[in-house]
Amino acid sequence: MESLAAGLPLLKRPAAVTVADPDRELAERFRDGDSAAFDILVRRHQKGMWRLIRRYVKSDADAADVTQLAFVRAFRGLAGFRGTATVRSWLYRIAINCALSWLRDHRREQPAEIGDDALIADNPAPAQLSAGDDRARLRAAIAQLPPKQKLVLELRVFDDLSFKEVADLADCSENTAKVNFHYAVKRLRDILGADHER
Repeated sequence: MESLAAGLPLLKRPAAVTVADPDRELAERFRDGDSAAFDILVRRHQKGMWRLIRRYVKSDADAADVTQLAFVRAFRGLAGFRGTATVRSWLYRIAINCALSWLRDHRREQPAEIGDDALIADNPAPAQLSAGDDRARLRAAIAQLPPKQKLVLELRVFDDLSFKEVADLADCSENTAKVNFHYAVKRLRDILGADHER
């Protein structure tokens, strides 16, 4: 007796859905000698890269310097861009690498930062229990996350990247990025819940 499966047509696995990269054409134009295409890339991604870098470095001026360095590296490397990730993911990877290099090179110069929650604790007032207080508590809670969870959470929430893009930037699989995100959210709820009970 033949199995039922033998009579069924072979089902093809659906092709992987690829996200259209709105910047790929600009990268190709730049490689073909159109330097104005790179200027458009800079205008599109400058704010996002600055915000990403600013989460690593402690001053706006340093973030601007590191952002400029990241774009210089991107300008030099765009001809070799292979297209295995989106241009934005590729730019963000350069931004993260530049920020980490900057931190490593300037570690001794970084002053100790006084958190917003420390200032509030010294001068409690009912009016200060506002959205600003909530943001400070959230920032403090995010700072307590393990590095990989923190990176995945920030890229997903603050930079609105897909899990595929997050995985590319965090050097992990998409599934691992989702797991790290899940644990980061769970840990944040635990931290913020414990703070609320105090």
